[in-house]
Amino acid sequence: MSSKTVEHIGFVQEINENVIKVSILSQSACAACHAKGACSSSDMQDKIIEVKSFNNSFSLGEKVNVILQESLGVKAMILGYLFPLIVVLISIVITTNLTSSEGIAGLISISTLIPYYFMIYLFKNKLSKTFSFAIKKL
Repeated sequence: MSSKTVEHIGFVQEINENVIKVSILSQSACAACHAKGACSSSDMQDKIIEVKSFNNSFSLGEKVNVILQESLGVKAMILGYLFPLIVVLISIVITTNLTSSEGIAGLISISTLIPYYFMIYLFKNKLSKTFSFAIKKL
């Protein structure tokens, strides 16, 4: 049984001893639309991906395929969007019951995201081991 993967084509930007930086063009669905010039919602960004373990030798500017397991993408969505939403919802329910001001409850609820994302930042090294990219030649 093979695991599903998400693949992006990119170009090698930088090569160090144990890290290769690959530039990929990330675009929303709007960016590929034929009417993107008529609206301002088209979104294209150049992103740099760090690949820490690789087997082959690569050269600068080489076209490569960056691979991430699909299950890790779901895990990233949960950590980045679902858990913070749950934290905000729980805190807004608790603070509206404790205070009579909805404004204060809203500010406190939003401010609960500061320690949440600070914890994500503190564990970034452990998370970078979990969310590792693979690279292969095209």
